[in-house]
Amino acid sequence: MDLNDLARSSGEWLKGTGPESDIVMSSRIRLARNLSQFPFLSRADDGVRAEIERMMRRHLQELELKGHLNYVDVNALEGLDRQFLVERQLISRELAESHGSRGVGISAQENLSLMVNEEDHLRIQVFQSGFNLERCWEEINRVDDLLEERVSYAFSEQLGYLTACPTNVGTGIRVSVLLHLPALVATREAQKVFHALQKIHLTVRGLYGEGSQAMGDFYQISNQVTLGKSEAQLLKNLRDVIPNILEYERRVRNQLIKENRPAIHDKVARAYGTLRSAQAISSEETMQLLSHVRMGVNLGLIDDLDIPIVNELFIQTQPAHLQKLRKSHLESAERNSARAAYLRERLARN
Repeated sequence: MDLNDLARSSGEWLKGTGPESDIVMSSRIRLARNLSQFPFLSRADDGVRAEIERMMRRHLQELELKGHLNYVDVNALEGLDRQFLVERQLISRELAESHGSRGVGISAQENLSLMVNEEDHLRIQVFQSGFNLERCWEEINRVDDLLEERVSYAFSEQLGYLTACPTNVGTGIRVSVLLHLPALVATREAQKVFHALQKIHLTVRGLYGEGSQAMGDFYQISNQVTLGKSEAQLLKNLRDVIPNILEYERRVRNQLIKENRPAIHDKVARAYGTLRSAQAISSEETMQLLSHVRMGVNLGLIDDLDIPIVNELFIQTQPAHLQKLRKSHLESAERNSARAAYLRERLARN
């Protein structure tokens, strides 16, 4: 897999074509699995890690999937390439920053990735654009079944699937939806929503999951525990809750427009103008300005820009992506200049 070519393409979760994609960037389901014949990674030495990686690499490459699966040796990658895959959501920060033998299988459409030797022996994750948990579940359940025909998972009749982190024991499933909530953040209503979610055992994280900060008004909503709940129950919980958040965000957006359309239009226009003319700009400021622009497109305040392009810019202006596109290692100040130039070039095409 040529990561330089990957930088110029769009993954499944960036397409902006799925249901409710004005607010829901993507849906994701992740499964944590361990092999019964090996200890958890916290107790595995380099030799055991290497044996697990060799075994899983072979099985992943032999899987009968709908499309081709590319396998990447993460341990052999430079730091920039590992960060690139993190920005693209294809691997976790934990896998990027870990040590020893580890890898990832990535589908050509980037809607499936299988991480080997992350926190668990195997992490399977499936993405879909928009609010589409059903399709995620159908695909990940199929892939999990195919793998279970080849390997023996660590499983307890009493507890379910055994995982390195106790909160994943049971189904080993993490169901998450990535939401863009600029109106709720601007009116400070988001914290009320997040507090209510905690009461029903849902957790809120930033764009890149656990331990990451919220950027560009993006938030991941996911289940907090799996033990004692079936996959169907956990899926239903998010399917029932997310529409209420979507309705709340849309209501607040419409209220802001109704009460002060000129001010909102001015804020969006200034953000768009800055992105098209800035000579140097940080990734943090870019994310925030793109957030305003994305809301502006969805509210009909910008008519010469499409949501998929805005979605791509959120990722392509991140540090590793930018350096891949520019084919050069850049220091912070150089990245700020290169980012501004890239934005001017990209937005001038529209």
